[in-house]
Amino acid sequence: MTVLRFLGFPVAVRRLISVIAALLILIISPFVEYSTPEEASEYMLPGDASFSREAGSGWSVGFAKTVLTPDDVGKKTYYIAGYNSDNPAEGVLDDMYARAVWLDDGTGRGGVVLCAVDCVGLSRHDVGEIRAAVIESSAIPSLRSVNICATHTHSAIDTQGLWGRSYFSDGKDEQFQKSLKEKTAQAIVNAYASRREGRLYYGTADISDRIADTRTPVDFDPLLTSVRFAPADGSGDVYIVNMSCHPELLGRGTKNVSADFPAYMGRVIEERTGGEFMFVNGAVGGQLSADRIDDVLKDPDFDCEAYMKQYGREMGETVLGISGEKEISPLINIRTEPLTLECENTIFKLGKLIGILNNDIQKKPLDTTMYILTEISYMELGDRQIGMFLMPGELYSELYSGNFLPAEQSANGFDADYKALSEMTDCERSFVVGLCNDALGYIIPDNDFLNNEWLGFFDICKDRFGRTHYEETNSVGPDTAGAILEAMDSLTSSVK
Repeated sequence: MTVLRFLGFPVAVRRLISVIAALLILIISPFVEYSTPEEASEYMLPGDASFSREAGSGWSVGFAKTVLTPDDVGKKTYYIAGYNSDNPAEGVLDDMYARAVWLDDGTGRGGVVLCAVDCVGLSRHDVGEIRAAVIESSAIPSLRSVNICATHTHSAIDTQGLWGRSYFSDGKDEQFQKSLKEKTAQAIVNAYASRREGRLYYGTADISDRIADTRTPVDFDPLLTSVRFAPADGSGDVYIVNMSCHPELLGRGTKNVSADFPAYMGRVIEERTGGEFMFVNGAVGGQLSADRIDDVLKDPDFDCEAYMKQYGREMGETVLGISGEKEISPLINIRTEPLTLECENTIFKLGKLIGILNNDIQKKPLDTTMYILTEISYMELGDRQIGMFLMPGELYSELYSGNFLPAEQSANGFDADYKALSEMTDCERSFVVGLCNDALGYIIPDNDFLNNEWLGFFDICKDRFGRTHYEETNSVGPDTAGAILEAMDSLTSSVK
């Protein structure tokens, strides 16, 4: 979001605008409606106070999906999110969906919902409204946790407001937002209603040669993970697939609504098995994308659509080619905790003040500091078999792996002093579910978090190695990563 440079303002003018923006925040902020921690967490279900190691009677799993794409794309203005502002959709390549899975282990503690929405991101406020609709419907009598993530496709209709007609104009469509939340809530209810008995399995595939990391350090989860439910009645299986990759393969020039490569991954699985599919993205910050992303972004003659579809189909074939699956014992444990983060990003603050961003923000009286009210979750399937870190925003992979840049290679010249997520679990296989229950932008290690000295979040700067630091302009602040990891360490320690 290089707002001021993109608009062509010289440095002196950009500095002046950044000062004016700070003054606007001081003037306008007292008149904006904020959230309290109690309001923001009203429909957040905390899950289990401690984790059980006693398996239940068996798996009960339900699945449902619904089309979110409006019928009047191309007739009414809907902005495509993910790249440039003022990019109205002209048509539909493939539909946006909400897909929901209901998981119950038969322990009597209630079920857990995992839902994926084909969009660039959803605020926790929007997630709270979906949760409210589900809970207040009373259609699900025993509900332990509801978790809603974005697939992060860069070709869907804007759900955050950041890609409107111009910078600082809201790109969201109110009627579409309302429909999305209503349909997603109904999909969750329908998933519960469709539950079946059966067995759960997981397997992995190495896709390290199909992933690119375009920011130092080159670090990413090399494994695609598939969690497969096999119903006892012989009906179609349900696949939950996790991998860390930006669905951005249609490129900046796309004019059509699309779920990007996960749609075509799912089509292969659905057509070949007669089953169902849900994609949950991983730690994609930093920037993790498909192997030919440079061609997508830099070659004007590259056939992005053909590549995107082929990449998705190949990933679908990869899922179906997994061998050596392990059965998951019927046991779910999950814990969710609210989290308060100081918002240092001036652009985010302005977005909130003028009504574009609707993240839950707290501001204390007589204090100009703003705080984002968000949450984190940790979930296990089976007895220490699958561990899932449900994280807001686009987490940098090294925050999971611990493979941080050493001091001499980092932008700021010091070591990252964190306990990595991988050190917080002893599961056979663990991974991140990104953009889950909130969209916060990039979550970056502090030793490589670099802002422009004068312009802060308004402009990209280069470090002493000549590396650009775009992602910082779309992040909450340099202390966000540490606060999230510290909170997750406390959460995981409390339930053991």
